[in-house]
Amino acid sequence: MIKQWFKSGSPWVWLNAAAVSICLIFVIGLLSLVTIKGAGHFWPSDVAEIVYQEEGGQPETIVGEIVDTSITGAAMAKASGYKMADNEDTLVQDLIKTGNRDVLGADFRWIQERNIQSQQFPADISVLERREWGNLYGDLVAVKESGNIVATGDQALPVAQERIETALAIFGEITRIEKKEIGAVNYGLERLRLKQKRLQMDGQWNQEAQQQIAAEKAEYDADYKRYQDQLGELYKQIRRDSLVVKTSGGSELEVPLAKVVRLYQPNAMSVGDKIIHYGSKLAEFLTDSPREANTEGGIFPAIFGTIMMVIIMSIIVTPFGVIAAVYLREYAKQGFMTRLIRIAVNNLAGVPSVVYGVFGLGFFVYILGGNIDRLFYPESAPAPVFGTPGLLWASITLALLTLPVVIVSTEEGLARIPKSIREGSLALGATKLETLWRTVLPMASPAMMTGLILAVARAAGEVAPLMLVGVVKLAPSLPLDGNFPFLHLDRKFMHLGFHIYDVGFQSPNVEAARPLVYATSLLLVIVIVGLNLAAIKIRNHLREKYRALEG
Repeated sequence: MIKQWFKSGSPWVWLNAAAVSICLIFVIGLLSLVTIKGAGHFWPSDVAEIVYQEEGGQPETIVGEIVDTSITGAAMAKASGYKMADNEDTLVQDLIKTGNRDVLGADFRWIQERNIQSQQFPADISVLERREWGNLYGDLVAVKESGNIVATGDQALPVAQERIETALAIFGEITRIEKKEIGAVNYGLERLRLKQKRLQMDGQWNQEAQQQIAAEKAEYDADYKRYQDQLGELYKQIRRDSLVVKTSGGSELEVPLAKVVRLYQPNAMSVGDKIIHYGSKLAEFLTDSPREANTEGGIFPAIFGTIMMVIIMSIIVTPFGVIAAVYLREYAKQGFMTRLIRIAVNNLAGVPSVVYGVFGLGFFVYILGGNIDRLFYPESAPAPVFGTPGLLWASITLALLTLPVVIVSTEEGLARIPKSIREGSLALGATKLETLWRTVLPMASPAMMTGLILAVARAAGEVAPLMLVGVVKLAPSLPLDGNFPFLHLDRKFMHLGFHIYDVGFQSPNVEAARPLVYATSLLLVIVIVGLNLAAIKIRNHLREKYRALEG
């Protein structure tokens, strides 16, 4: 009976179904974990006020968010050095985000639940998000203007909120002037310096050139002085106000509004207020620049860098992959050499990605980029232009990495087109090139899009090669801006995958960075899924368009 059952093939069907089910469970579980942890990062947690007393110590008040709970068995707790009573089976510990790093020296602290004397959630506890030193937890005491108190008690919070909004608007204007206006002036001055050096190297540095350079430099200097005056006035306004906050230890801290991002009282917030707060934090995460060594703020530069690199990579890899596949399928003589090339292409897909990074660094950056600098940018020496990792070399390296995928997919698409279609086109008088361009390639376009989808999915998630050819922890400017030539392929850029690695494994404050790792991972998955869905939609449109020809 069992022998017949094995011979029927049913066990292998059940085995395959079980394997697929296990894979689906793993994928769904992983995505669920990332979604829950990542999406929950932006929800405002209640802040607890805990009276805590360790054995033999004095009672102390701890204020913070309960972010995690650990349960340890009695035997393991004893082995770790904890004193356990005979009737205790487990040791329960809570991880408290206490903030106030400039006061306490750390953002997080583990406490034992058995030592908690009391715990409450007062409505008037404030959370102050700062640009430096992380969150500050405490009671808002007063609002000061030029050192003089202007509001205290119940009036302090609305006055503080109003002035924070004003300070944020001023901070935004300061950021715009520093990054856009003064950045453009500095960029123009650097171009003038290189232009002067180039004229001197070419022996064309005469009086007329000197006067022209001097006139342009005088304009930049005048603009720079005007922007500095504006900045001076804005800094004077933003440094005028400050907040006084009383911490759990009883000390009072004065925080300038220039360093404040947000003030809120989570214990007093309704569900609607928390949803609005959640939306505000999510918008900041998607559109703002990172703070505090990438552990706070947004990740917009990483999103922008990832999408820019994928687009440039797609522009490079698609024509090369399609041309190679068309040659191998339509023009190359099918023989030993063609089979050898196909084997080589297939094997390239299995090469570890870091090997591509080493190759990109050695060939593209040092050899190709170094020669481009010597030929076209000698005035920039010794500073490299293209002889250093950047967006262009990262895109080309990933295009090389994903090239086998596009070639194989396109070639399979070309192979599926019936021979009768080619012969019919030739019989009607079309040349081979016209048949290829007007009939074969359009019908194979869904397969090309499939190859591009797979290439985009792999390129967006790669990190190892990018660490060698262009990705950095913090990029001072985006590769696309308003300065000529607008798209700066020589600039380094930020990437979501490397951002996850950096925040998760290189951050000095691991506990603070952990929620951001989940949130960034969730966003990377969404970006990849979005790029794939867009490509799938285009592929399906092409498939429907040329379905009539296949029939």
